[in-house]
Amino acid sequence: MLRFLTAGESHGQALVVTVDGLPAGLEVDIDALNAQLRRRQGGYGRGRRMQIESDRAEIFAGIRHGRTTGAPVALLIRNRDWVNWQQTMYVEREMPEGATGARKADVIRPRPGHADLAGAIKYGHDDIRDVLERASARETAARVAAGSLARQLLARFGVRLASHVSAIGDVVVPAGRTVSFAEAQALSDDDPLRCADPDLQQRMMAYIDAAKDAGDTVGGAFEVIASGVPPGLGSYVQWDRKLDGRLAQALMCIHAIKAVGIGIGPEVAIRPGSQVHDEILPPQPGTPAPVRPTNRAGGLEGGVTNGEDLRVSAFMKPIATLMKPLRSVDLTTMADAPAAIERSDVCAVPAAAVVGEAMVAFVLADAFLEKFGGDSVDEIERHYAATCEAVRRRFA
Repeated sequence: MLRFLTAGESHGQALVVTVDGLPAGLEVDIDALNAQLRRRQGGYGRGRRMQIESDRAEIFAGIRHGRTTGAPVALLIRNRDWVNWQQTMYVEREMPEGATGARKADVIRPRPGHADLAGAIKYGHDDIRDVLERASARETAARVAAGSLARQLLARFGVRLASHVSAIGDVVVPAGRTVSFAEAQALSDDDPLRCADPDLQQRMMAYIDAAKDAGDTVGGAFEVIASGVPPGLGSYVQWDRKLDGRLAQALMCIHAIKAVGIGIGPEVAIRPGSQVHDEILPPQPGTPAPVRPTNRAGGLEGGVTNGEDLRVSAFMKPIATLMKPLRSVDLTTMADAPAAIERSDVCAVPAAAVVGEAMVAFVLADAFLEKFGGDSVDEIERHYAATCEAVRRRFA
């Protein structure tokens, strides 16, 4: 079982992540891991925080001489902004001598759409900062670090991932336009939004600019595509082993994601069956199994991968912090008051897509180990090769 746990606050000293279940012998590219962290910080519409941070992971356990040992891997990502928040976020009972930064006032006006009010009620906090510091999307940097390790394991077996932004507000990639894995992979991380249509991308940027001028925020959608996924990951025999359900949970737990689609997603509800299901054709020269002329199912049938590209979409609501705040209440007086304003983004959809890649990679790696598992990478390779050969012989 592959799993991870994170800890840390948005303006605390650091984020921490522990990854358990990685096999021994996986060569880890720390530069590639840090490149994924840099990708998460980019994208048009991001706020000032991303100009302060320069995320890098430090590995403290589980890797020796560049390879995993089979023990849990522990990573730390320091918050450079901590220097400005020490008087607000100190751990000790009393503020330590020499603490830097200004003392921030208690947060008492919850933001609609954030965890502020629900979290304050659940845990009994008077200062909502105890909620928002952990509920912040800053935590997703730790998820990207964990997902990068999973991604490197999958790459060893030819599984690659990419993503693209498919919508910003009501500026949407046309329904009939399918972005291929090659197109998504070719998008540059320097692209403002990583949209496959350059003209549409310009319209998306203008949409973000208009929201910023209005003191508002915008959401959108992205698609994660995984290529080279072998058939047979997941299972149809129990509800909690279905891979589509596991993927949906992994994406829905990303901050501000409110819906998930597999393949053509919600369109399955309005199309006839003849325009939803993918026909099955005999194997072609060079293919190890029957082939599909279409991939509307997004590589999953009955909760099991079928060998086609995995395609998962996620839909993100606008960020909850508005520069022209919505109505709220002062929790100390229960009087009307504008919602609190925290430093935030206008749009974070491209960053969410990178987090989405990480979460999809982690779920796929878990399912991959479930099917081909072993205690070392060498053992997994033997199991994987034997399964591939059995599939080839079956359809030869």
